[in-house]
Amino acid sequence: MSIYEKLSEFDSPTIFNAVDKYINESSTYSKDTHGLMYTDETIKCLLPTLGNVVGRVITAEVTTNDPDSKAIPWDEYYSTLENSDGPIISVIKDVDSNPGRGACFGDGMAYGHKMLGVKGAIVDGTIRDLDGIKEAGLPIWANGLVPGHGIFNLISVNSSIVVGSLRIQENDILVADINGCAKIPKEFNPEEILTFATQIREFEQNIFEIYIKIMIIDLNQLFKCEIMLISIL
Repeated sequence: MSIYEKLSEFDSPTIFNAVDKYINESSTYSKDTHGLMYTDETIKCLLPTLGNVVGRVITAEVTTNDPDSKAIPWDEYYSTLENSDGPIISVIKDVDSNPGRGACFGDGMAYGHKMLGVKGAIVDGTIRDLDGIKEAGLPIWANGLVPGHGIFNLISVNSSIVVGSLRIQENDILVADINGCAKIPKEFNPEEILTFATQIREFEQNIFEIYIKIMIIDLNQLFKCEIMLISIL
């Protein structure tokens, strides 16, 4: 199994906890320099039945209604996707003067991304054609839905961008699921993150088993008390 497949066995909260532990135990990295490692509530999983995705980031900035924005050819974006190794997650940010007013992803793009091997898309903006995106089988996260857009321009490829309050750059690793997206910065060792995630899950499972045993004991005690009350009455 690849490191991405192994990471996909964990949810985004566990990956965040592992990254947090990695930073806390590191003499090189700090929360002051890296900030929070997850997206905020504006990035929503819109097709949870398609499952989670794990992959390396390719970023793009777009406008959806600004005709005078300085556009670059879309070939630059699609050729970057095509020539990138490993599982890729496309991260798109709407930098329009009125962001979110026009959709910056739809079913046509979903099919194109699937053909290029993209595993999922994270959109800091709105999308449309959700049923078509589902048919294409592309997991997607976004701010919400609108039915249309205006002039759709590509502004940049692989710039460092902020998406859902999270700073993201090329080759960062994202773990995205129904909870949102957790980031493993590209300079971190993903194998160590995997080790921490495994340790955290084992610890939590042990704690949960204790909780369950306590709950069973409490229920048994409650049942005995009810029997006593019935006998007295």
